[in-house]
Amino acid sequence: MAAPKNYLVDMDGVLVRGRTVIPGAQEFVQRLKARDAKFLVLTNNPMYVPADLSHRLRIIGLDIGAENIFTSALATAMFLKTQGGPRTAFVIGESGLTSALHDAGFVITDHKPQYVVLGETQSYNLEMVTKAVRLVAAGAKFIATNPDASGPAEGGIVPACGAMAALIESATGRSAFFIGKPNPLMMRTALNYIDAHSEQTVMVGDRMDTDIVAGVQAGMETILVLTGVTRREDLYWWPYQPTHVIESVAQIEV
Repeated sequence: MAAPKNYLVDMDGVLVRGRTVIPGAQEFVQRLKARDAKFLVLTNNPMYVPADLSHRLRIIGLDIGAENIFTSALATAMFLKTQGGPRTAFVIGESGLTSALHDAGFVITDHKPQYVVLGETQSYNLEMVTKAVRLVAAGAKFIATNPDASGPAEGGIVPACGAMAALIESATGRSAFFIGKPNPLMMRTALNYIDAHSEQTVMVGDRMDTDIVAGVQAGMETILVLTGVTRREDLYWWPYQPTHVIESVAQIEV
């Protein structure tokens, strides 16, 4: 048999829907493992470290190890590690982001930091946001983990990183540099993480505006699954198209 392709797979809407595993997702993961395919589950959510996300997935019946999970927090830390200057940052976010930055050699401080790094948190604090505004206005470089304006919660949607970034941008006149999807930087970083080449890698996602466009811009084969946001009838309006459109990951042979 030919060597398997590599896979970058979005999580929400592709493998899980809320706290429910999408039918066929676990079998798809098993096929990836059986073929020794390199794969990463991608998420723009930077709040949790991969080990925590792996545990959460196992609880609901999806067996994916921490080594196969890649978050926007990891991509942010890996990108900042390549940049020059002091490794100091003022951070708004949870342990997934702070741990990734610490592992990359950053000191978290509010004293003249090189960067202000904005992520997701369950308790945005006006005092922290005000401090971020003042630091960015004073010259700190503004980095945000992902551009998502809102995210799901038990009681409905909640403001996410993109919404809070817009507040800071409006107050300072300085634009954030977003790392997560649809920035192809996250895709390139994920490819480097598993030592894979774009020409041998497939991006699997449920959204044309994040997953598929990121895959297209990174030069990958793309598969749109119809278990999430984008519907088949929506495809007409997009100026780029996925390589394949299928009902769910249950149909991916690997």
